[in-house]
Amino acid sequence: MWPAEGVPANPKAWLIGVARHKAVDRVRRERRRAGKEAAAMRDLEAGGPRPQALADDQLGLIFACCHPALDPAARIGLTLRSVCGLSTADVAAALLVPEPTMAQRLVRAKRKIRQAGISLRMPGPPGLAERLDAVLRVVYLVFTRGHMAAGGPDLVRGEMCDQAIGLARTLAALLPGEPEVTGLLALLLLTDARRGARTGADGQLIVLPDQDRTQWDRAQIAEGERLLEATLRARRPGPYQLHAAIAACHSCATTASATDWRQIAGLYGQLIRHEPGPVTEANRAVAVAMAEGAPAGLAILDAAGTHPQVDRWPQFYIARAELLRQAGREADAVTAYHAALRLTLPAAERGYLQDRVRELAPGGCSASEAGEPGETREPGEGVTPGE
Repeated sequence: MWPAEGVPANPKAWLIGVARHKAVDRVRRERRRAGKEAAAMRDLEAGGPRPQALADDQLGLIFACCHPALDPAARIGLTLRSVCGLSTADVAAALLVPEPTMAQRLVRAKRKIRQAGISLRMPGPPGLAERLDAVLRVVYLVFTRGHMAAGGPDLVRGEMCDQAIGLARTLAALLPGEPEVTGLLALLLLTDARRGARTGADGQLIVLPDQDRTQWDRAQIAEGERLLEATLRARRPGPYQLHAAIAACHSCATTASATDWRQIAGLYGQLIRHEPGPVTEANRAVAVAMAEGAPAGLAILDAAGTHPQVDRWPQFYIARAELLRQAGREADAVTAYHAALRLTLPAAERGYLQDRVRELAPGGCSASEAGEPGETREPGEGVTPGE
């Protein structure tokens, strides 16, 4: 305002006046909040989702951005970048593509929106159903980026986990009859319940078998299991329900040795029908190895390793290293650990892998072998968040 109209006669008084008006506006908004929330709940109870009620919040923007005219990978990437605030590097890591490739996709998606005159606005009820799969994927990927960061000093970005759980709760309130929506919320709750046990006081990674299960959030686990049981009764299976069932297998086990790995392997076998590809196969390989022995898992893992995506996915090399170590092939395990260390990892996970190398080959983890971070990766604890 000042550049256009000049400095006011009393700048201090002007600033104080503006601040006072903003404070009054905020107080008024807060006074109206409870009434608006109650009205929104009445609308939901009376007739299901109201798209206009979502128009100004983040979930509404996610629905708007997941436009079916855009390529599926581009619409998810654009939504993660533009609405959810992920960096291009984070988006690339989530979708297992090089960062320059992701940047080009985002540019092309924005160009298509401009040239085709695509209107990014909230759809009506039929449009909500059409975009639901993409919206679920966006919320899931926001959580996985928080559950295990692609790099940096922190293993977990709690604010992103909370953001995703909040979005999933809102989505479940809007679409209570959708099993996959409920399944996603159950998955996030069951996985996030382990947050407090995943790092030690020194910030170092604690892998799932070594976690203190008394630190798991039992209230979250109970809610997640209750939601999972409710959605499975619908008998409309889908990938998020299966992921949640896998997470529940871990949360139900009182000790690591009590984990039902055969059931987990079977669930991954079903999941492949919905999500075929090297990520699901790698997870199944680990479960099979735990149930039948490392050689059986390695056979599956090595077959999945022919896919070009795994070259950018540290969790594949970590899983392979662990199975090779269990099989007594220590030199091969060290090689696989080094392959993972050459990719981008959060500091806690990098430190854990360097310790593993030192155990198997004392003095064998030089800076050059560990590699410099610079690649992207798919998130996961162990291999995926469900584990």
